[in-house]
Amino acid sequence: MITTYKTITTPTQAEFKDKGSRFIAYAYPIRTLADVKKYLDPLKEEHHKARHWCYAYRLGVDGMQFRANDDGEPSGSAGRPILGQIDSVGVTDVLVVVVRYFGGTLLGVPGLIYAYKESTAQALAIAEVVEKNVEKTVWLKCEYPVLNEAIRIAKQYQADIVEQDLQLDCKLTVKIALADYEACIAAWKNTRQIEVDTEKPFE
Repeated sequence: MITTYKTITTPTQAEFKDKGSRFIAYAYPIRTLADVKKYLDPLKEEHHKARHWCYAYRLGVDGMQFRANDDGEPSGSAGRPILGQIDSVGVTDVLVVVVRYFGGTLLGVPGLIYAYKESTAQALAIAEVVEKNVEKTVWLKCEYPVLNEAIRIAKQYQADIVEQDLQLDCKLTVKIALADYEACIAAWKNTRQIEVDTEKPFE
């Protein structure tokens, strides 16, 4: 079971030049596929005179969502080298876009592979890489007198209370690290006064 994963914390940028061509790499932390378009479209506007906007991303704790896009460069010369660098750093939830301005001299496939690889490597080298816990969200419901006990158990397992609705019935939205998930839920259920739903919020 995967309980942690690595990603980057903030966007970074690096540039590599070869024979007049400029390769500007932008690395972004992302959470969803929608984030790819959110970052890619503004770059295309900002660099509208560029020749190519090649990119790659890897998403998800298991890293199973990924794509490598050559955007008109020879097949395998751009997207794959970018993705290869993301993988060599061992991160996920990361998008790298490399904007290329053509300098008038053809670099050939080996030259392109090196340029896309090197610009990506530089952008990722200056990124802060952090290790995060894989988390699951659960929802709690209890009467007000039991609230302190529900919160105490959450703190004991370093669970993060992300939302509270404190009425006659108290409802909490909590994120728990996967490594502590079973034990934390068992502790809540053992009180017999705290309802736990692992599928959806309480009405």
